[in-house]
Amino acid sequence: MRKKVVVFSQIDQEILARLQQSYEVVVIDPKQGDVNEQLRAQVVDADGLIGAGRLLNERNLAPAQQLKVISSVSVGYDNYDLSYLNQRKIWLSNTPHVLTETTADLAFALMLGAARQVAFLDAWTKQGQWKRTAGPAQFGRDVFGKTLGIIGLGHIGAAIARRGFYGFNMNILYHNRREKIEAAQPFNAQYCSLPELLRRSDFVVVAVDLNADSQALIGAAEFEHMQSHAIFVNIARGSVVDESALIHALQEQKIFAAGLDVYAKEPLQESALFNLPNVVTLPHIGSATAETRKKMSELAYRNLVDALEGGMPRYVVNPEFH
Repeated sequence: MRKKVVVFSQIDQEILARLQQSYEVVVIDPKQGDVNEQLRAQVVDADGLIGAGRLLNERNLAPAQQLKVISSVSVGYDNYDLSYLNQRKIWLSNTPHVLTETTADLAFALMLGAARQVAFLDAWTKQGQWKRTAGPAQFGRDVFGKTLGIIGLGHIGAAIARRGFYGFNMNILYHNRREKIEAAQPFNAQYCSLPELLRRSDFVVVAVDLNADSQALIGAAEFEHMQSHAIFVNIARGSVVDESALIHALQEQKIFAAGLDVYAKEPLQESALFNLPNVVTLPHIGSATAETRKKMSELAYRNLVDALEGGMPRYVVNPEFH
């Protein structure tokens, strides 16, 4: 009897076809009704789940009788109730590292876009506002040679530092839960407290994991520390930042601009951010390139199959109970 896999979000079609060759595959379809009810019905006899972007917890996983693994096509895992999965002895696997460079690229796209007002001036030009030589209202900020402060010097943070140091001759500062001398050495990156980083940086990029320490890490007090010409970029998680405090800082021009890929509530349908000319808002596309999503899908597939065939996934978030 073939093992059962439930696909709980859209995945790469080639990966789906490969799964269907070896397993009984059920695809959850939002068009067919309440997703959580579909999940509850299908996980009863499921051996594995694969997908991303869905909140999975006791509410929709409780009926599962033989679930071995959830293979997330993502790096972040804040959508999953890890304590419940540990209690049920269900592996959670993810896809780290393959999206490092792509996400670092996006961080720089946001830095450059916000600094040079790319989105605002694109709309301004298309609306027929370009009637004379650009003046001070259209001026941006330089990036080359400035100070870049990175909050979270993990794989992605280090990739951002590398781009800033070697590509833009930037002075690199970083703040982390602990000093990372070896990771910082190639970029001459200076470790400093969060207030010091905020005071000294021309660009502040948040690249931390979401955890108890980073929840609401950046709020009104932190924006007060920043320079009025500073640019704030968040590619981490929306919950790391107090969004109302950020909006206030932008409205009052306490900072020059912001570039955002993540938000407290996603998808973001309505927000005061949309009315501000000094913010670039992207729809959580840090890993959204064809090449990277393919790599993520391949890794998620491998993680899933390894677990279903009696092995251990290559990347397990919660290996401690095995």
